[in-house]
Amino acid sequence: IQNQGNLLRGHFSSNIHPPPPSHTPTSTHPPLHTFVPVSPPSVTKLILSLKPITCSLDPIPTPLLISQRHLLAPHIDIVNLSLFSGSVPIPLKTAIITPTLKKPSLDASQLSSYRPSSNLPFLSKFLERVVASHLHSFLSTHSLFEPLQSGFHTVHSTETALVKVTNDILTICDQGSLCLLVLLDLSAAFDTVDHAILLHRLSSHLNLQGPVLEWFRSYLSHRLHFVSTNGFFSTPRTVSCGVPQGSVLGPLLFNLYMLPLGDIIRRHGVNFHMYADDTQLYLSSSTLNSTTTDVLTACLQGHSLLPLQPTIPLPTCPYP
Repeated sequence: IQNQGNLLRGHFSSNIHPPPPSHTPTSTHPPLHTFVPVSPPSVTKLILSLKPITCSLDPIPTPLLISQRHLLAPHIDIVNLSLFSGSVPIPLKTAIITPTLKKPSLDASQLSSYRPSSNLPFLSKFLERVVASHLHSFLSTHSLFEPLQSGFHTVHSTETALVKVTNDILTICDQGSLCLLVLLDLSAAFDTVDHAILLHRLSSHLNLQGPVLEWFRSYLSHRLHFVSTNGFFSTPRTVSCGVPQGSVLGPLLFNLYMLPLGDIIRRHGVNFHMYADDTQLYLSSSTLNSTTTDVLTACLQGHSLLPLQPTIPLPTCPYP
């Protein structure tokens, strides 16, 4: 997976650096520079919100830890120490990968038949849940989520994304207009996330500063993973790109990494909807001509420096 991510990133080497300062958006909301310390009652609540899955790297079984949460909650100082210092210990950034056969009917001798299942220590997931709770609250307060992103978004799902796109297309057709639809799916999207660009997003787009930004820098750096199968273990390797598999923060960080995509599409007046790494572009037109196709072509090429265009509104549905 890591090799695949590096190969794909190599094809886009000119695009894996943060944009120059002249194109960096100016944040209009207050910065987030410190985390709120977690209290024992919050520790208990968060522990219960996590699945009782034990990782082989855990010192004790997770169900036992959960059953004794009332004794452990007042003593989990490592969480607040990590938040205040902006540092994540290496053991909490080490994942164990277990190859899992995708289907029983597949050839077990072929590597392509397996899916890598990544697992992190329970304390790592707990720490991430604390940070995710703080970050989600900050994003919600300042309306920083992409409104047309349904993936990993509360009260959104594949069903709500499908209903919206289908309704928009049918509304266009009911008005007698043509609908041009382009479906985009990024290859190995989660594995090709560049850490430098992601940190730039967190700093410039979200205005994360101080210990908070340093915590995410530490969280993404010096991560390790190794493979375990049939009692054998591989040599740990450094994770140089991608959001951590099997993590709590991974899906949220991917959505934040993709934030500029919506702004680029809006600059071309194209309607769209996203679900994680899947993006649907659709445009209403009375006739099919070069002007219409040129708009979609320019949008697909990512010419984000074009003058901001008003989004072409969908036709109003004539039915109540």
